[in-house]
Amino acid sequence: MKLKNYILTCIILLLSFNASAQYGSQKKADNLFNKFSFVSAAEVYHNLIEKDFNADYATRQLADSYAYMRNPDSAVVYYQKAVQQDNIPIEYYYNYAQALRGVKDYKQSRVWLRRFKDAGGVVKKDKYLKDSDFITSIFNAKQQYFLADVNFNSKYSDFGAFEQNGTIYFASSKDVGVSTKHIYGWNEEPFLDIYTAQNRTDSIVDHKSKIKGDINSIYHDGPLTITKDGKTMYFSRNDFNKNVLGKDDEGMTHLKIYKASLVDGEWTNVEELSFNSNAYSTGHPALNSDDTKLYFTSDRSGGYGGSDIYYVDINNDGSLGDPQNLGSVVNTDKNEMFPFVNSENALFFSSDGHAGLGLLDIFGTVSNANNSIISVLNLGVPVNSSKDDFSFFMNDDGLSGFFASNRDGGIGGDDIYAYDRIPQLKIEGTITDAITNAPVPNAVVTLLDSNGNKIADLQTDENGHFEINIDRDTDYRLDTKKENYIDDSRMVTTKGIENNVTSINADFVLNPVLEKELPITELYPIYFDFNKYDIRRESTAELDRIVDLMMNKYPNMVIKIESHTDSRGTSAYNDILSKERANATYKYLIANGVDASRITEYEGFGERKLTNDCDGTINCTEDQHQLNRRTQFIVIKME
Repeated sequence: MKLKNYILTCIILLLSFNASAQYGSQKKADNLFNKFSFVSAAEVYHNLIEKDFNADYATRQLADSYAYMRNPDSAVVYYQKAVQQDNIPIEYYYNYAQALRGVKDYKQSRVWLRRFKDAGGVVKKDKYLKDSDFITSIFNAKQQYFLADVNFNSKYSDFGAFEQNGTIYFASSKDVGVSTKHIYGWNEEPFLDIYTAQNRTDSIVDHKSKIKGDINSIYHDGPLTITKDGKTMYFSRNDFNKNVLGKDDEGMTHLKIYKASLVDGEWTNVEELSFNSNAYSTGHPALNSDDTKLYFTSDRSGGYGGSDIYYVDINNDGSLGDPQNLGSVVNTDKNEMFPFVNSENALFFSSDGHAGLGLLDIFGTVSNANNSIISVLNLGVPVNSSKDDFSFFMNDDGLSGFFASNRDGGIGGDDIYAYDRIPQLKIEGTITDAITNAPVPNAVVTLLDSNGNKIADLQTDENGHFEINIDRDTDYRLDTKKENYIDDSRMVTTKGIENNVTSINADFVLNPVLEKELPITELYPIYFDFNKYDIRRESTAELDRIVDLMMNKYPNMVIKIESHTDSRGTSAYNDILSKERANATYKYLIANGVDASRITEYEGFGERKLTNDCDGTINCTEDQHQLNRRTQFIVIKME
């Protein structure tokens, strides 16, 4: 291999590796962001900005990350950059205004709030008036969650949905199909048992769907959590073990947490945890991401009031440490309960002590670089309502899950609701050879905004595939380039795409450069005067020659037209001017007898494909600029 080719190959491979690595970083950052791991997400977004890979998007995400981390000083810096972007979603005007309020710059905050209103934004009555709560205002600037039906709800109480390996576990007092029911005197409903369903559309869930084994008793059972290996369960139950109902000194039965093992498909070996007590309730178990901590709710003495959230360490031998209160950032003088910890160790819980929309609201927590919880975040509507909202669960994708609520419009007392977050939208495609239909690896795909500004360079893999995350309600252009192939380009829009769509396709079929009797260089370019698209008199000779070639010498020849400008003028204006030049050239050939079907495209590329270095950074002569004001003719097919 010649040195030049070797160097070129190395550059291409390096570009491919970097593009793939950066897109992988973007997906990683978005995943972390969706799961409330804002510190780690911010680090990756910083790196993407430094690499200038989809930097506008990364800047907006970074601004939000800093806001959620309760760091208004840094949030303001990146919101200020974000609001300078073209076609910025207007909620970022609102976010910037709220972040400015967080740094007590009320004058500028009012300016940007007015700009948000002028752009069509609606400012709802703010329930979070304290400057310290600016993050909740930002988080709720746009709807984060969208609800979906759960078909296995009953006319009784259903809550505590937990999903693992395709099975949904939940607590319910439905007791359908059982002739003898044990009734709970408090609400005249059957006691809770744990059931399973295979998906949220499963409507046939009855007594046959109860969890197998020794979990369900004649009293309340559930909710639960299961270790990652699927072998150990922790669950709530009334103080009932070995057929004995426990009571405190006043004759009241409390909740306790029990542990069970999966043996031959059934849950058995039920045992009580060491930190339970007959004197107070302990329930609502939740595990962290590596099963080393068990979180729970308890109204034991020594807390902040009502019920608090605690955790214990799970030692290697299975023994448990001493309960630790999560502290005053999470716990209040009222009730905190139903903890859940996602795969990035972000805690979610319900509370009627933090500022909310009604009774129990669901909150997420934000941690700092030391994994210490620094603030809580109200998840807003529609997850929260004016009634009780609780038992939040998030799948590992960070985009879907469940919660329960006794809000109006449900089927029973408590109902399970499924939620989905708007997923990240990506554009993906495959580039293939027009003749062989084989994939084209290592092709460069450039994503540009509607004004021709580069967002990112991508590289197709060995299967000719490429993909990148993009914004919704936005126009883009994709340019493709590969040595020994004819460049291609197309516009792509994400406007009007439904929220449940996660990918749009943009496949390309590239025509190889043909080494035929008539080389491409035999069709010479024509040139234009500055700021004009009229066909010059001297250009008609070349155009007439092309007409003669196509109509007489090569009757099957197919071409495409590409027109260009010099670098003077704005990019947007030059795009328009180049399109006019392409259109004028096309019309001349058609008017002189060339069949329109033999001209596949006539496109303008503005100043993006200069033939020299006259890009505005150096002084150039008029003759040098003239070389860029041109229309080129590219042979697509000869036979």
